[in-house]
This record gives sequence, C-alpha cells and structure tokens, in this order.
Amino acid sequence: MKTITLDRAIANLPEIIATTINNQEETIIATENGAVVMIDQENWEGMIETLRLLNDKKSLSALLEGHKKRMENKVKGKTTDQVFHDL
Repeated sequence: MKTITLDRAIANLPEIIATTINNQEETIIATENGAVVMIDQENWEGMIETLRLLNDKKSLSALLEGHKKRMENKVKGKTTDQVFHDL
C-alpha cells in the first residue's frame, strides 16, 4: 500500500488511478485532516459482497458448512442441470 500527499494526487491523478487499477493495490491519499484509501472497483465490490455475506447469518452458515464439508472431503458433486435448474 502506497501513501501519497494530496498535492501529488492532484498533480498525477490519471497515473495514480491507472496504477491502482493495474496493480490492484490500494493507494492512501493523506491530508492534514486525515486520509482516504483509493482502491479499484473490482476489489471494492468484492469487499462489499464479503461484508454483506458476513452480515447474512444464513449465507454465512451455509458458507462455513461448505468449507467444513470440503475440509472433511465430504463434498457431493452436482450436475450442471442440478446447479442451473431454476434458470
């Protein structure tokens, strides 16, 4: 994670955005009043989805159960028709 000043961010914004997207690395822009973190949209959406999942007890329980079954080698495969039956 790289930290830059607000002045540098203003002067080099297109380059900083491109670097943040291409490297999928966060950029901290520091000011006298605090700092903000710039991340690429794909990472942001992934983090938001993770937070939503963690807040949904039913989904989180299903996820943890799936991990447990996989760790115990008890994963039962499904056919493509079974997976996409409702589409």
